[in-house]
Amino acid sequence: MKVRWRDKIGNLKDVNKVFIYDTTLRDGAQAEGISFTVNDKIRIARRLDALGVDYIEAGNPGSNPKDLEFFNKIKERPLKHAKLAAFGSTRRPGIKVEEDANVKALLTADTPVVAIFGKSWDFHVTDIIRTSLEENLNMIYDTISFFKSQGKEVVFDAEHFFDGYKGNSEYAMKTLKVAAEAGADWLVLCDTNGGCFPFEITEITDNVLREFAVPVGIHCHNDGGMADANSIMAVEQGVRQVQGTFNGFGERCGNANLSVIIANLQIKRGRKCIKEQGLRELTSASRYISEIANLPHNERQPYVGNSAFAHKGGMHIDGVQKNQHSFEHIPPELVGNERRILMSEVSGRSTILKKIQKIAPWVDKESPETKLIIDKLKQLEYEGYQFEGAESSFELMIRRALGKAKTFFEVKDFRVLCEEHWQNDYSASAIVKVKVDGTEEVVAAEGDGPVNALDKALRKALEIFYPQLKEMRLTDYKVRVLDTTQATAAKVRVHIESTDGKRVWGTVGLSTSIIEASWDALVDSIEYFLYLNGNASNKEECKEVNNVV
Repeated sequence: MKVRWRDKIGNLKDVNKVFIYDTTLRDGAQAEGISFTVNDKIRIARRLDALGVDYIEAGNPGSNPKDLEFFNKIKERPLKHAKLAAFGSTRRPGIKVEEDANVKALLTADTPVVAIFGKSWDFHVTDIIRTSLEENLNMIYDTISFFKSQGKEVVFDAEHFFDGYKGNSEYAMKTLKVAAEAGADWLVLCDTNGGCFPFEITEITDNVLREFAVPVGIHCHNDGGMADANSIMAVEQGVRQVQGTFNGFGERCGNANLSVIIANLQIKRGRKCIKEQGLRELTSASRYISEIANLPHNERQPYVGNSAFAHKGGMHIDGVQKNQHSFEHIPPELVGNERRILMSEVSGRSTILKKIQKIAPWVDKESPETKLIIDKLKQLEYEGYQFEGAESSFELMIRRALGKAKTFFEVKDFRVLCEEHWQNDYSASAIVKVKVDGTEEVVAAEGDGPVNALDKALRKALEIFYPQLKEMRLTDYKVRVLDTTQATAAKVRVHIESTDGKRVWGTVGLSTSIIEASWDALVDSIEYFLYLNGNASNKEECKEVNNVV
């Protein structure tokens, strides 16, 4: 049965418009290992707002006092584009809506949008919240109509809708009908368990759209690895709102990944999701949110991962350098990402030459510099170095070979002391002596192990001269023993990944001592960061460095 609906949302007449509803701050915060502070949530909200996200679901004020604090603080400087939504459940069974504690908390949040979730699976009604099917319908109707009387835009999240539809389609549809009659502005179909296939989403969503005039949304979880595809297929059927999180953060296997869905819809399907400028900032925003969440960024994410446009095989590299469309489905700059050519044993001579030419454009394949660097690379690889994932160390090697390296600092001495305390806690301390422009500094630091102590001491010493180093941190540390037959005399290769929150780079060190190998990788990582941040010998070189990265 068709339901009359009053347009209070705006922009719905534009059939290409898809409303992006971000729940990183609520559903994403339920992911294992994530705990946002109030300030964290404010920073993320402002970044999402700048991208052009339409809705930001910021939390459940009825269950989390921290969320209520967020809603109060964000009022001090309201968002420019996005609508804030507070999230909560329908009233509880047998309680008047105006007396329900959760309902009161949602009002206190004072947001223009309220997201109400209600049960649409009869199994959940009878066995989980243990009330009658009729009372559940009353709970949905009473709660939505109450918030509509308060002037709120109401999003109804039909929890477990697809499982409910497959179990009892008549009742699942009845929950939507009641929500629409109560005045809901959005009916959102939730694959809460994340187990549906795209063909199921397509069929069931189509049935819903045939019955209702109220705009419909989709909310998918990724337990079957299909949340992104399911969300896109729902849009193809006519859904106008997509709910999800950046980087797919969420409980269990996560939520639909807006970082991927936005790019797919806007670039591949011509749908208007966020600002055009926001699309070009998608990669940096995705990485920014990972940083605030204090989780390693998933570098293999489509579009926004560091490996999304990374090429290793010689044939692939040759193809993409001749025509990027040969091995790239989109230009990486559309989403603010960049192409990376990985250095490895399968890269080929032309790849190495192009790396050299980015630093010394006058060099060609016949130049003595080319032979010098290739011979150096062969020697280093023979010794055990590997530059795949450590292209920054390779670039520094080229600079040194060409005499274009700048000495940012000189390490005069370093020492590491490790000891085992009586409590069985293992600790380390390091002393580092550096010299910068004739000035020496000696600094000591403690850390969780020798490498951590060295990193802290070196950074502490150099921050005196280069305060921007405070922006840099290590994100990954890998050790590989190259020849186990040599026992303790074996060489070890250390790979370090570093970031400043906007970019990521890798460096490598090699030695029979894990401390020395780590130290070499650490020094390269800091030196490369200083190049990136304009501390080269002249402005032109700085510009050159930033173009390489």
